[in-house]
Amino acid sequence: MKQTIKHIALTLLGALCFTSCIENTIPYPVEKMEILAYEGEGFRAAIDPVTRTVTLTLEEQTNITQVEVTKVEITEHGKASMPLVGTFDLRTPIQVTLSRYQDYVWTIQAEQPIERYFTVAGQIGQTEIDSKSRTATVYVAEGSDLENITVTSLKLGPKEVTTMTPSIEELTSFTSVRYVYLHYPALGAEQERWQLYVLETDVKVTLTAVDAWAKVAWLYGAAEEGTQVGFRYRKVGDQQWVDAPKATQQGGTFTSKVTGLETETEYEFVAYSNEDLSPTEIRRTEKTQALENGGFEDWCVVNKIVYPYAEGGTPFWATGNVGASIANATVTEGVSDPRPGSKGQTSARLTSMFANLFGVGRFAAGNLYIGNYVRNDGTHGIINFGRPFTARPIALKGWVKYNCGAIDRITTQPPGVEIQKGDADCGSLYIALGDWDPAVYGGTAESPVEVATRRIDETAFDPKSEAVIAYGELLLKESVNGWTEVTIPLEYRSTSRVPTHILIAFAASRYGDYFTGSTESVMWVDDFELIYE
Repeated sequence: MKQTIKHIALTLLGALCFTSCIENTIPYPVEKMEILAYEGEGFRAAIDPVTRTVTLTLEEQTNITQVEVTKVEITEHGKASMPLVGTFDLRTPIQVTLSRYQDYVWTIQAEQPIERYFTVAGQIGQTEIDSKSRTATVYVAEGSDLENITVTSLKLGPKEVTTMTPSIEELTSFTSVRYVYLHYPALGAEQERWQLYVLETDVKVTLTAVDAWAKVAWLYGAAEEGTQVGFRYRKVGDQQWVDAPKATQQGGTFTSKVTGLETETEYEFVAYSNEDLSPTEIRRTEKTQALENGGFEDWCVVNKIVYPYAEGGTPFWATGNVGASIANATVTEGVSDPRPGSKGQTSARLTSMFANLFGVGRFAAGNLYIGNYVRNDGTHGIINFGRPFTARPIALKGWVKYNCGAIDRITTQPPGVEIQKGDADCGSLYIALGDWDPAVYGGTAESPVEVATRRIDETAFDPKSEAVIAYGELLLKESVNGWTEVTIPLEYRSTSRVPTHILIAFAASRYGDYFTGSTESVMWVDDFELIYE
């Protein structure tokens, strides 16, 4: 009997051990928990899934101690370690853990940029403002009367909610440092003390920066306000100086743009103020970079899929044809319809359609973009935008015609846009230059910006992102019945930043990434080129 009991006990123990082993060795699926949307009052949110960070850029009047969050969306079935909607003090970052099978720690942080300025009459150069030490410094000509300085502008705190002591009218004598005290209790801030300096300088004029592109140069100078200022330039080796176009003067700074320069050539530049000259600076202009296959003459077919490059060639442009091929459809192809006067024989035709196979399908916009189609994700797609590029053109120029259809397919409403069936579709052409980091934007070193339509609200291309150096866009809100030449100017955020990549995208339906548009919309493009002056 005892042996029988012992045998049963050992059997049960073995069974328990076996069961325990089974439970411990079954792997849980790996599912990343992400914050997909973050909305509220008085801020805009930037979500970085790589670093798992949500950065809120607060408006100047937003109280950082009472940030109102009204809507947060996380990965389906995920749970958060704390409430995500409500009022938060974001003077220090908040960490939240999102969990399902695994834990993912996210950081929610805030920044609050405040526009600050301090200028005086007769100022030389730009104001130096240090928000950490709370100092603002301006320079005036040597021998200026520091007992009678006229402050022309002063703003150091959040707009509309800040009071300042003393007032701007009381600030006249600057023989030593002047202190001003800022109060904005509505934002929960304590009193701030700022130090204002007006210092003399014997520098009459300075050439502060020369940004030489391929065929243009941007010139920046500093001199006493109210003097006769400008720039001169010449090719290295020439004797004669050339006057730059009339400078735009703002306070103690002035700027001008020189055009008509030769590429890869050294030039001398000098700034002047009345009879005074700055030291001479030498800069070499850049080389231009042509737009590959801008005439859309090169096409090939691989495994029944049409690609916008020559057979055996190096891909530069890409399309959504790989995704549409699931339904045996082609949304973009070369056609024998060149623009009048073209040296080529083909143009690109972008056709929006409902790609359907065995009752399963999606709306697909005719599209053409610089980058590559990564892969299909079910009936969704993942693409990477961009190719390496370091030149700085001023515009994109080409030819287009467009049939604008009435919207008949609505899958997802783009954020902030209300679309109804019957509304006119919209064709889109845009160009961007930037220095995108693939670790941040999800792509590769070759094509750094990932767009995944399954997560389109999170990954849609953002022309306002910090990585964008220049951007230009043309929207076609009605049909363009014949071939028409168009120019898309590039607006630069900075003349000194050098891009690492170029991105161009054409779409017959602007909201094709949201599977929304018209099956009647068709765009033709031909002979696009980059303009450098």
